[in-house]
Amino acid sequence: MRRILIAGAGQSGLQLALGLQFHGYDVTLMSNRTSEEIRSGRVMSTQCMFPTALGHEHALGLGFWAAAAPRIEGVGVSVAEPGPAGGPHRRAADWLGRLGGCAQSVDQRLKMSGWLDTFAERGGRLAVHAAAVSDLDALAAHYDLVLVATGKGELAELFDRDPAGSSYAVPQRALAVAYVHGLGPRPEHPDTEAVRCNFVPGAGELFVLPTLTVSGRADVLFWEAVPDGPLDAFQDQPGPGEHLARTLELMEHYVPWEYARATRVELTDAQATLAGRYTPAVRDPVGRLPSGGLVLGVADAVVADDPVTGQGANSAAKCAAAYLAAIVRHGERPFDEAWMRAAFAGHWVSARHTTAWTNAMLAPRQPAHVRELLDAAGRHQSLADRIAGGYDDPEDFADYFYDAQDAAACVAALGEAGEGG
Repeated sequence: MRRILIAGAGQSGLQLALGLQFHGYDVTLMSNRTSEEIRSGRVMSTQCMFPTALGHEHALGLGFWAAAAPRIEGVGVSVAEPGPAGGPHRRAADWLGRLGGCAQSVDQRLKMSGWLDTFAERGGRLAVHAAAVSDLDALAAHYDLVLVATGKGELAELFDRDPAGSSYAVPQRALAVAYVHGLGPRPEHPDTEAVRCNFVPGAGELFVLPTLTVSGRADVLFWEAVPDGPLDAFQDQPGPGEHLARTLELMEHYVPWEYARATRVELTDAQATLAGRYTPAVRDPVGRLPSGGLVLGVADAVVADDPVTGQGANSAAKCAAAYLAAIVRHGERPFDEAWMRAAFAGHWVSARHTTAWTNAMLAPRQPAHVRELLDAAGRHQSLADRIAGGYDDPEDFADYFYDAQDAAACVAALGEAGEGG
């Protein structure tokens, strides 16, 4: 039985640990918190698992909340423009694209704590300890493979930044999250659960996301602000009540169509807000410990994308699935540096498209052809559906989204086909 150590108990670390456990590996997992500390702690992020990533969870029997979480069927896009005389913004574009399968969101406090309990109940070795480089250095010789599944703290510094793959050297968005009860439906589609993407050109974005949290059905209000712009209002880390008040004040002016259904919202709990920022980066997947041992980076330890496209948890799930398959295929052979780089290359096949799309969407103002695509999606349902499908498989964007000529050809083909809205 091969022994594997995983440092980090988030989406990728836990999914990989449970998958390896399923295949009979001897797995030790290092988590900086107990399941109860996770469950009762502050919200960690937002996430919406689109069909492909959700399928990786369900293939391992980990879809514990499938019946309780909202069934998300679409991705809605709205583009804001300033109103007259400095008044509230109005919608310049608004449409809903349908997904090819069900997506779902589960608060990571609920999900990670549940998975951590499952790992322990199935006989996994759990070390509740904030791992440092010195810990891994002392332990590495006792394991066939060591994986780092956290993009924070000193463990992330084991992996050198790849300047060729990293487009930005500083944060491109300031993030502010609030989980709420009491949000009303969109009147245009009252019976459809959807992720709502509201673009405020030059300032940032508001995402509204149906989710399941520790207290039941809820919604996430998630601002992504261009740093130092008008939406960057959370730098002082306000308390929960003030955080929600600022969230709603910004909504009232910049996305009043979303504010109209948020007039009765309240926070789901006292730990339901989060604010911060970080720099997106791609890093070398192989880290070297002081004693010379090698470790393999997992998910955002080596590919950290901004949440603007909602891909973090999806990419983490895909990375865990790719690594699991690579480990099982490798059998009894050594997990040397060549294997580590090959395993990452297998993940990068899909991750490079996620990174390219995310970096493109971080521009404060999108190129004219992107705006034309978003406008055209309001007239052509197949294009709206195609853009929505890109949230599940970002590779498709390479065919029409980045280049003005490709975008024009895409829209022209819809016109030639005589497709209406």
